[in-house]
Amino acid sequence: MSRQDTAPGASAAIGAALYGLATRAVRRLPRDMSLTSAATLATLDRTGPRRITDLAVVEGVTQPAMTAVVRVMEESGLVERRGDASDKRVTLVCLTEAGASYVRRRRQAGVHAFERLIGELTGDEVEALVAALPALKHLAELENQDREGPKQ
Repeated sequence: MSRQDTAPGASAAIGAALYGLATRAVRRLPRDMSLTSAATLATLDRTGPRRITDLAVVEGVTQPAMTAVVRVMEESGLVERRGDASDKRVTLVCLTEAGASYVRRRRQAGVHAFERLIGELTGDEVEALVAALPALKHLAELENQDREGPKQ
């Protein structure tokens, strides 16, 4: 089925359903750190080391705000700053093993929460979600490309 064949309003209805799921998922996350800090760790996990200026753009905050976020996460042992071998003037923010472990635990907690909900669906509903997996993964890829820009 082509995009032109979809029922009018289908994109809006799908968008509303996905947005509702995402906001509920965020509300269920542990409140042990700010959403900006958690998002920054997840970005570093996906993209690798980044400059503070790049992280600020990706996360939609000012550079001074990102510097403060990085300082707190550095003091907590979740990230570290390293020099860039290709440009000695540049400092990159990198995940530590503790930071990577935190991201894995947080992601796994989110997966388990959705697994419990999916366990309450009918077989047909689960099959519909399985059929939608390629499209959902593609949406995630498109969103990441749009949000994160080029990797340094």
